[in-house]
Amino acid sequence: MAEIKVGKPHVKPDTPSHTKGVPQGNAKGNYKKQTGHHKDGTADARRSTGISPKKHDAILPIMPNLPPG
Repeated sequence: MAEIKVGKPHVKPDTPSHTKGVPQGNAKGNYKKQTGHHKDGTADARRSTGISPKKHDAILPIMPNLPPG
């Protein structure tokens, strides 16, 4: 086999995958710009799809609202 040249790794191999200080994807408090996200941490179909999102919501109010995807 041919030798493959690779660059210097950015992290050490023994570094844990979950490192403190790494932010999570969705910004808190930006609910007006992030459609489908709610203040209580829940989400609806508008988060996942822009095509007829009401068709993807729960049929009855007592059912849980599980967004597609």
